[in-house]
Amino acid sequence: MNKGELMKVLEAVRAGKASPAEAMERLKHMPFEDLGFAKVDHHRALRQGFAEVVFGKGKTPGQVAEIVRAMLRAREGRHNILITRADKKIYAVVKRVNGKEARGAKFYPLSGVITIERTRETAGKGTILVVSAGTSDIPVAEEAVLTARMLGNPVEHLYDVGVAGIHRLLDHRMELGEARVIICVAGMEGALPSVVGGLVGVPVIAVPTSTGYGASFGGVAALLGMLNSCASNVTVVNIDNGFGAGCVASCINRI
Repeated sequence: MNKGELMKVLEAVRAGKASPAEAMERLKHMPFEDLGFAKVDHHRALRQGFAEVVFGKGKTPGQVAEIVRAMLRAREGRHNILITRADKKIYAVVKRVNGKEARGAKFYPLSGVITIERTRETAGKGTILVVSAGTSDIPVAEEAVLTARMLGNPVEHLYDVGVAGIHRLLDHRMELGEARVIICVAGMEGALPSVVGGLVGVPVIAVPTSTGYGASFGGVAALLGMLNSCASNVTVVNIDNGFGAGCVASCINRI
């Protein structure tokens, strides 16, 4: 439920179209629904503007399915459902959750993301551009793309335009200049966000990836390089956190 949907419930009571008891029935699972192993935050969209996202890793397929079922049966709010760090086993169970919407779930094996698209309402004011340094960084970049898109943003992407061949990036100066927010995904030494940041006047969200040889320390080298960027419009999220970047970019794009 978001602010608009809550207002409709209150207006219906004021107009006599719904009784207080009926309104209470519609609101009874706010702020959360306790499943025993999880508390589904139906209040999230009202507070933050977007619904709770399910982190699949560490949960059983059955637990994820129950959470999705609770989200689908909530009467108010047809928000999109996003599951990150999932696998084929989780996807197979989610697809069997009762209802036509669950049967329309899509699985993106490269990023491990499952989506159930229930609305295409656009909340973002501009385009979010996701840029990856190398092909090996695409799984994290795709997580960012899908997150930003499911949160209601127009999203474009540029893949494999890292500093090892800087002409590949410079060939896309127009797309870089038109974006309202840029997510820059890179492993190895993590240099790409500094280059992109120096070319544009918009926020650049840097995502270090664990791509690289031994001295990259599983993404720590890229993380430190991005934190020490001399481009003042660059900010950094955690290693491999494409979801976090997509979420923050969406918040910026709604302002």
